[in-house]
Amino acid sequence: MGLCSVIYLDYHATTPVDPRVAEKVMAAMTTQFGNGSSMDHLVGDRSREAVEQAKQQIADLINCQPKEIIFTSGATESINLTIQGTILHHEKQGKLPRIAISAVEHKAVLDTCHYLEQQRRIELITLPVDRDANLDLNTVENICRNGLDLLCIMAANNEVGTIYPIELIGAIAKQYSVPFFCDASQAVGKIPMNFADWGITLLAMSGHKLYAPQGIGALIRKTDHPLELILFGGGQQQGLRPGTLNLPGIVGLGEACHLRRLEMEADEKAIAAKRDYLQTQLIQAIPEIVVNGNQHQRLAGNLHLSLPGIPNSTIIARIRQQLAISTGSACSSGTVTPSHVLRAMNLSNDFIDGALRLGLGKFTTKQEIDKAAEILIEVIKTTQTMLAMA
Repeated sequence: MGLCSVIYLDYHATTPVDPRVAEKVMAAMTTQFGNGSSMDHLVGDRSREAVEQAKQQIADLINCQPKEIIFTSGATESINLTIQGTILHHEKQGKLPRIAISAVEHKAVLDTCHYLEQQRRIELITLPVDRDANLDLNTVENICRNGLDLLCIMAANNEVGTIYPIELIGAIAKQYSVPFFCDASQAVGKIPMNFADWGITLLAMSGHKLYAPQGIGALIRKTDHPLELILFGGGQQQGLRPGTLNLPGIVGLGEACHLRRLEMEADEKAIAAKRDYLQTQLIQAIPEIVVNGNQHQRLAGNLHLSLPGIPNSTIIARIRQQLAISTGSACSSGTVTPSHVLRAMNLSNDFIDGALRLGLGKFTTKQEIDKAAEILIEVIKTTQTMLAMA
């Protein structure tokens, strides 16, 4: 499943919509449309039923209660509602909130927290990571022991793919009565997530990371965690996220979650095998390649490489008409700023400048992998020769 002749290996940025999901979305836009807030006719009733079905499908995948689901436009909105809504609540109590985040969180978390810190509205603690982007759980526990108003740890890193021990982190947070927010946008539908039993207070997810449409996501929230609204309008969704519900997106997200629950285990095993095959092909041909992140605990489709001494921009410029890969997260790969994730991992400038992120998914074929490996190997070797002659 590609775009013309381009081989798509950027599944961390966005996934193609599963055709079975697209079919449900199309129906919700055409023959089964409606506004769930319309109380006076059967079309509205049918729309509400579709929303409730989607909630149940999400709940079945991540083990939460349907009433805990708030639909949003995606993880970025869910993150902002979580952090800003929590801060506003504490400000109403006349308190300066204390928040801890990992150094490798998504920019939506980092930028929100840094903005609030600059306004002197929060006390911010940043937890370091090691060279493989792992967190030290002793550090997490020490920070929680000293008291926090919110702990923010992602489930899996969007650049190097490192998976975090969310169940253990949640247990630590629960022990010290710390609200725990987990950005699970890269994890839901790829690895097991258990909202009810893992001590998670709030969880963000995004449809376009698990074969649903772009522009739909959810915030899962324990109902006893107080949030102040950051948007104003019609009072929909417990008064916390006003606006007409995105019925086609919601139906699509629900169907995608339903399919992931049925197919995730087998799919991710197959994806990991394809990823390992591609990794082996590349390293056998170019032994200088270094694989970044925790290779024992990483997302099945993640292959994050460094080519020391070869600028990634040179590689991208030469393959972009044939391969869709990236130099980092989609939200920041268009900038010249070095990856905050790789800097937090204390990688050298050579490793950062030569970093490439390849993301495989459900629809990646072996034929595509063979062709991608061939293209990358040829371009890298040609570039090495040219640089050596320069």
